Amino acid sequence: MTDNKPFVAWAATRRGLADAIGEIDAVLPGSVVTRRMSCGKTNCACHTDPDRRHGPYHQWTRTVDGKTVTRYLTQDQLDRWQPWFDNTRRLRELIANLETASVHAIEDAEGWAT
Repeated sequence: MTDNKPFVAWAATRRGLADAIGEIDAVLPGSVVTRRMSCGKTNCACHTDPDRRHGPYHQWTRTVDGKTVTRYLTQDQLDRWQPWFDNTRRLRELIANLETASVHAIEDAEGWAT
């Protein structure tokens, strides 16, 4: 690399993304789904009227040692841990943006940019 200017041009972007990643304190893997469900009682109204299904139930699903693990969360638990689920999404976005900025930096620095 003979010309440092293209590489340096992306440095502020990369540093800003790295700083944002450093501000994230905790992440929880997996996904959270909120659903209403029908029960096993054949005469229950939940089978004929979708508005009368039971719930809402908050399910947190993730993979542990290759196996799917699901936990039901109360509304209070979901409220407490939602920021960590949000952090996971934000972390993935930041990493994707950091990768993109790094690719642009090397393409510019090496003259590979199209």
